[in-house]
Amino acid sequence: MLSKNGKIFKMNDYDRVKIAKKDIAAYFNNQSKNIFLKKDIGKILEENRSFWRLTQNLYTEDFIPILLKLAQLKEISLYSQEYNKTLVRYSWNKKPSIYQIALSIKLNSYFSHYTAMYLHNLTQQIPKTIYLNTEQSKKPVKNTSLEQERIDSAFKRKVRASQYVFSYENWKICCLSGKNTNNLGVEELITNEEEKLPVTNMERTLIDISVRPIYSGGIYEVLNAFREAKGKFSVNKLLAMLKKIDYVYPYHQVIGFYMDRAGYQESQLHLVRKIEMKYDFYLDYDIKEPSYSKEWRLYFPKNF
Repeated sequence: MLSKNGKIFKMNDYDRVKIAKKDIAAYFNNQSKNIFLKKDIGKILEENRSFWRLTQNLYTEDFIPILLKLAQLKEISLYSQEYNKTLVRYSWNKKPSIYQIALSIKLNSYFSHYTAMYLHNLTQQIPKTIYLNTEQSKKPVKNTSLEQERIDSAFKRKVRASQYVFSYENWKICCLSGKNTNNLGVEELITNEEEKLPVTNMERTLIDISVRPIYSGGIYEVLNAFREAKGKFSVNKLLAMLKKIDYVYPYHQVIGFYMDRAGYQESQLHLVRKIEMKYDFYLDYDIKEPSYSKEWRLYFPKNF
């Protein structure tokens, strides 16, 4: 039998799947997830082959095209132009959300930066790029000592950004490879659509967007996020989390500056000021016309 896409099915396999279609649909409808990898469908086939009375000669490569033709299985293609790479996923019955599609790219990943800002209502924008963070494996601790010259040299260059980006319909999914924190501050958030998503909490989100504004809509959006977050998070919790992450660079100066500009209480700013400021630092990379804050020892764009 010839399908619409020209795939030739063995009559025996095609008819057997057709006869088992009701049972196959019942199985997929009872699954808690709605998006599957090729290996997932292969495992399902092996576990149910006997019950569905399918032959041992029916392989995953043939089973999937038959389901695409006969049942509610749909193919989802994610394309990375930079890497010339396509990832294929499958959905059953109903179209999965962009968040579920993104989470299928990498195991143990979570949403961060601009996506976390949106999910925590810290932005009025509706970002069309999803930021998916998968932490690196633990690395040996290096005794890195800071020097002002090295800080200046690093932050006068353009920031390096992830090019591991997949396109799907009118969305982009940017895959980040973050510092290992043992998923510090990652919590389950339930959306208005009752989806359960792994997302950085508000404290961790404010840290992440301060560190990488390039993934957060830029420094003006970060400042707005600090304004929106006022009264909704614990400064003590944020600073304890920042200390635990243990960045080499003094990002507390950036956080204090944003809090100051966003109009936080003096008692809250004092918590940040108590941390030593040994070096001049930068709000962002590659600042063309910098101004300088003596209070926070921080360079920032002149018109900011």
